[in-house]
Amino acid sequence: MRINGWHGWLGTFNGVVLITVLALPLAALAVWALARRRRVTGVTAAWAWRASLAEVGIVYGTVPWVWLTMLPGSGAGVVPGRVSLVPLRDLLTMSPPQVIGNLLIFAALGFFTPLRFPALASVPRILALAAGCSILIEAAQYVLRLDRVSSVDDVLLNTTGAVLSAVASRPWWRATFRASSGQPRSAPVPSDITRG
Repeated sequence: MRINGWHGWLGTFNGVVLITVLALPLAALAVWALARRRRVTGVTAAWAWRASLAEVGIVYGTVPWVWLTMLPGSGAGVVPGRVSLVPLRDLLTMSPPQVIGNLLIFAALGFFTPLRFPALASVPRILALAAGCSILIEAAQYVLRLDRVSSVDDVLLNTTGAVLSAVASRPWWRATFRASSGQPRSAPVPSDITRG
């Protein structure tokens, strides 16, 4: 893999993947530093580590995927924005890697958000959060004329990936609520969270 100049690092799939891999030790260090800082303020060790891992996980697991979706195509700035609003039409023409990539864009967001923010720990809330984020990305692709198709199927897949990840992390939600009871009083845990 050969990378030429800043565009090779920031503007290609290989460059983004390489930066993401190289950033993994920094992400681990960030988790450790945040957890240590929280422990100094008096929160429980369980909550300190869980909250720190969730925060870094959301950023580290989401930003590279969003970055990839915002990479311009060859006709960026020249080709007018394209929109596809017919559900499932584009899905039939997507390759398996495209489908998997769309499912993964907000997977980390869906998995870690309920672990960090108890108020968002319900499937409907994660669905709304992921759908809103995905719509923003599709709108940005259109407005910025990135030579990409702003598709309702992308929104559906992005949201589905987040919801499936949230369901996968659900066994840890209760542990999060117990651990978060040791956080400072300024951030109380709502009592109706587990109903969603």
